[in-house]
Amino acid sequence: MLKDPAFKAEYDKLQPESAVIRAMIEARIKKNLTQTQLAKKLGTKQSVISRLESGKANPSLKILQKLAHALDSHLEIHFIPTR
Repeated sequence: MLKDPAFKAEYDKLQPESAVIRAMIEARIKKNLTQTQLAKKLGTKQSVISRLESGKANPSLKILQKLAHALDSHLEIHFIPTR
């Protein structure tokens, strides 16, 4: 399906958001935390974590920094040149 230019264009648009969501979930699981436990560390509700992880909410840079801190992680953002 990625050979279809229209499909690939839409896929590429979603890739950054999907990568952030995947990274958040993987980091939480690696620390062996539930959504509820992570929410408590952030001082928020489990539903907020659920919305972030499902893509129903866009995290701000500030939220990503708080998540990194709560997960004892380092936040890095990269700009990679396109072809």
